[in-house]
Amino acid sequence: MSAGGWAYAGYLAWLAAGFLDFAQHRRTDLPHTSGLRESSMHALQLGLLGGGVLAWLAFAPGPGLLAVLAALVVAHAVAGYVDTRTAFGRRTITPLEQHLHSVLDMAPWIALGAIVLVQGGADRAAGWALRPEPAPAPLWLALLLPPLALCVLPWLHEFRAALRVRGG
Repeated sequence: MSAGGWAYAGYLAWLAAGFLDFAQHRRTDLPHTSGLRESSMHALQLGLLGGGVLAWLAFAPGPGLLAVLAALVVAHAVAGYVDTRTAFGRRTITPLEQHLHSVLDMAPWIALGAIVLVQGGADRAAGWALRPEPAPAPLWLALLLPPLALCVLPWLHEFRAALRVRGG
């Protein structure tokens, strides 16, 4: 398999871990325990990493893009910590969910490292400005449709359930 094929397989495995994490939330009754507060943190985390994927698809490689991606990965790590603190003591976090969180926490760092290795050195001359250079449409579909099905829709289900419990 090519390096791109392995990267895509890793991306899909990361998304599968996210899907399984949402299944754990359902199993431990997130809507009645940590509720909207935790589900809102999940929305923030999805938005941060979704923004990173969109930026990677929309802009040319260069130091500016790497800086944006690094800032999003750091923000995701902080949000992940707040997310765990929000759930801690309010609902059971099973060993399986803890393991899934390990994958979800490390995958953005691994992806950033891979991008730096593949694109970092060759594009230093590009400067810090973000230059629009959209990826081909099939790549957009391949990178955006799976997270919609595996993460965004389960999050919407979780959020709606928490909203109903809250009475909203």
